[in-house]
Amino acid sequence: MNKVFLYASFAVLSVSACDNPGSSLYQTGDNWPAYGGNKAGNRYSPLDQINLGNVRDLEVAWMYQARDPLDSAASGQRIREIQCQPVVMDGVLYGTTPELALFAVNAATGEALWEFSPPIEGNRNRGVMYWENGTDKRIFYTVEAELYGIDAKTGKLIPTFGTKGVVDLREGLSTDLKKDISNARVRATSPGVIYKNTLIIGSAVSESGDAAPGHIRAFNVVTGKLEWVFRTIPHPGEPGFETWPAAAHQEIGGANSWSGMVLDEAKGVVFLGTGSPAADFYGGNRPGQNLFANCILALDANDGRLKWFFQTVSHDLWDRDIPLPPNFASIEHNGKQQNVVVQATKEGFVYVLDSETGESLFPIEELPVSTEGLPGETPWPTQKFPTKPKPFSRQVYTEDDISDISETAREYTRKIYEQYRTDHMYTPPREGGTLLFGYSGGAEWGGNAVDPDGILYQNSNDNPWILEMVENPQYNKRNTGELLSGSALYAANCAACHGVDRKGNGTDFPNISNVKNQFSRLQLLNTVTNGVGRMPSFQHLSAYDRQAIVDFLWDGTSPEPPASILNERNEVVSITTDVADSAFGFQPRYVIKAWTKLFDPDGYPGIKPPWGTLNAIDLRTGEYLWRVPLGEFPELTEKGIPITGTESYGGPIVTAGGLVFIAGTKDERIRAFNKKTGEVVWEYQLPAGGFATPVTYAVNDRQYIAIAAGGARGQQAGHYYIAFALPE
Repeated sequence: MNKVFLYASFAVLSVSACDNPGSSLYQTGDNWPAYGGNKAGNRYSPLDQINLGNVRDLEVAWMYQARDPLDSAASGQRIREIQCQPVVMDGVLYGTTPELALFAVNAATGEALWEFSPPIEGNRNRGVMYWENGTDKRIFYTVEAELYGIDAKTGKLIPTFGTKGVVDLREGLSTDLKKDISNARVRATSPGVIYKNTLIIGSAVSESGDAAPGHIRAFNVVTGKLEWVFRTIPHPGEPGFETWPAAAHQEIGGANSWSGMVLDEAKGVVFLGTGSPAADFYGGNRPGQNLFANCILALDANDGRLKWFFQTVSHDLWDRDIPLPPNFASIEHNGKQQNVVVQATKEGFVYVLDSETGESLFPIEELPVSTEGLPGETPWPTQKFPTKPKPFSRQVYTEDDISDISETAREYTRKIYEQYRTDHMYTPPREGGTLLFGYSGGAEWGGNAVDPDGILYQNSNDNPWILEMVENPQYNKRNTGELLSGSALYAANCAACHGVDRKGNGTDFPNISNVKNQFSRLQLLNTVTNGVGRMPSFQHLSAYDRQAIVDFLWDGTSPEPPASILNERNEVVSITTDVADSAFGFQPRYVIKAWTKLFDPDGYPGIKPPWGTLNAIDLRTGEYLWRVPLGEFPELTEKGIPITGTESYGGPIVTAGGLVFIAGTKDERIRAFNKKTGEVVWEYQLPAGGFATPVTYAVNDRQYIAIAAGGARGQQAGHYYIAFALPE
């Protein structure tokens, strides 16, 4: 029988600090065997053939066109990105295409070896997992709710894994609750980690009231059977249950780990971060501290038991998910070598924690914050503030942050600054609106890098957002028998991303103000029903409600009430599915009216530069070694404006050659920085944006740097993997 541990223990195991300090945490050899370089996730390579003395000689070694046989542009399919950091083992590179086909190529030449096309469509994948035992070599990766086990030699599904090669990622999420979550949207956009024969993985779920639970699961890599579950929203009798309302485990989802995880392989401990509970920005239905949401967790990889936790945000009201995997690193502290867990956050904080106890190496202050929340809300009265390192991104929009790149930008951003509340990073959401940071930075999903000297290399975004809340028109009407209009349903379910005017923001959320020219009516209904990309499915709504949203978007009409919701007197008796037994789902009292990235009238970030930086932080002391802008807008540079930096999506790697490689910027370049000084020593204009993290490896004594150049994010699309090397 499978061991399924559906509880947690606060016991901390007593283990030595480091048997061989730093001996294996930074080693990848010639390969890049896991997401993040190795299972410690430090994105460091000991390779030094490419170094400060010759990096300027790098040239393209090969280019692979990573696309499905069906051309997306020609077929009218929606453009997708490539966010994948591939793995490389024994001269073979494994990655995913924009449409999430899995492929293998010769890592020295780019020659295609095989491709596996999944039977379902997906939109985002940041990496794959590799496992081997003798001649049995497997690749595991996810598309939507399906985890595939693939033969690494042939690209074929392994029929003895799961059900004909597939495991459903919803398994283990509703155990003991008698909930049917077969229609809930559950994905794993980031790969998990493999410990011995156990694959441990998190998930991405909806951030609205229909969110599925975010429990951590482990599956057997040979059979696909569920081995254990750690419940991030505790059940009765489990530690942390008292930090929620009594029925929270039956109604509330989220608290999921979507950004990836790392492993202390010697001790058998997995480290990960969790996100906010549903629903984002309003927590009136979940008073309390809300463990284990917004936590750094250490779990026993053998059985899922909790070793320790560290909560970064209590009762999250700001969507402050932990957005990237932690690092498991070895640094010198107080005269001795110590293993630590390093976690960067959206707020720009860096937590440096003892890997055995979860205690911070630097002092942390617990300070009072505002409790003036929306009606029904009970904000937590204190939050944590690390004293070191200092934040690597801005946290409060002040008068000094008003844009100064032009007089037009200055006047516009000053009006915004004067219109919205900006006094604190933990100001609770309000109807009048707040101006805040944290949604698309400081740190983002691309990760960071740590070298054996204990230096953290972290890219950061400084993007302000405007958040306005509004009372949910569905809150008091869902069970009264009153039909809601399509416009009211749109306001409650869609305006949070696309805006009341349906124009989105041009990058993160598309303009849907003229959907007739983008979709057929049936295509639009299928999208609303099933979801696509970062948009969740709306199967928690009734068929009538989904049709009402489509009709409103299409031509402003409303559908006729279907007979199934009318009684014999032609009175409406039900307008929604029974979510109590079929799924997680509730209607929060307040929802988002506007959630918009602040731009100036010319489309540049509505804040004084820099807009994106690369930072080097000494984890031993908590001090910064250097900070430089990352990326530029050439047209602004030509006007004499100092390099501004841009937002970046995708992280850095660091090598023994003294180099930090990173792409991810809006100017679509990949760069190499001198890791000691932050000076740019090489750059290359990619054919499309490299919104992914690079890798480095060696084949036949030749070192390569490779990256996916998938483009999009409001710019041109691409479908390439590119490898660079020194001339032969």
